[in-house]
Amino acid sequence: MTPKPADDDRLYKVVVNHEEQYSVWPAGRDNPAGWSDAGRTGPKADCLAHIEDVWTDMRPLSLRRLREGEQDPHDAPLAEGTDRSG
Repeated sequence: MTPKPADDDRLYKVVVNHEEQYSVWPAGRDNPAGWSDAGRTGPKADCLAHIEDVWTDMRPLSLRRLREGEQDPHDAPLAEGTDRSG
């Protein structure tokens, strides 16, 4: 049986979701649902350092937009007579 490599020996990739939240994921695996590649692959420490550099505002994108006065397109007013209860 082949020994499992330590985290320091594995390659990871940086992934990002639709809320612009970042994480690391094993490079050889498919991304989890809702996450896409953020363009960085390497040792875990390097990926975490990259996330620290680029993820300067930890708030989800929807909250940042709300705080900045932007309306979430999912919360747009409905046309007269429509129902969101679906």
